[in-house]
Amino acid sequence: MFHRGSGTTTGTTTGVLDPETTTTGPAAEEGLLYQRCRWCGTAMFHRLLCPVCQGSDLRTERSAGLGVIRHATVVQRNTPGARNVSLVEMAEGFTVRGRVSGPLMAIRTGDRVQLTTAMDPVRREPVFKLCEEPYSGWH
Repeated sequence: MFHRGSGTTTGTTTGVLDPETTTTGPAAEEGLLYQRCRWCGTAMFHRLLCPVCQGSDLRTERSAGLGVIRHATVVQRNTPGARNVSLVEMAEGFTVRGRVSGPLMAIRTGDRVQLTTAMDPVRREPVFKLCEEPYSGWH
């Protein structure tokens, strides 16, 4: 049951997605933050509960930024030009929606990507770039 306190902020989610360690400067703004369940170890992106065990004890971690494109599409509506929207499976085990920079015809499922910026200022999505080497699995 939710009780509203007088002048207190109970029942809010403030600070849930914040990292546990506080850092300052440009390095703190770079990188993709994700959550990992402390109970079952499942990695997820911007969740309040674990999708596997429904646990709420999540710790925030920083991704290394390497991933593989699992789905890529070109969107041409509501924009002056065509843009890429991709689902990227990160090496840590979670999937994130983002944009891959580069020629639209060169972006294919299975290509390896590297995070360039954690947040596109317009769409508020991560931006990736294609890696030069072809995809050969996570071995």
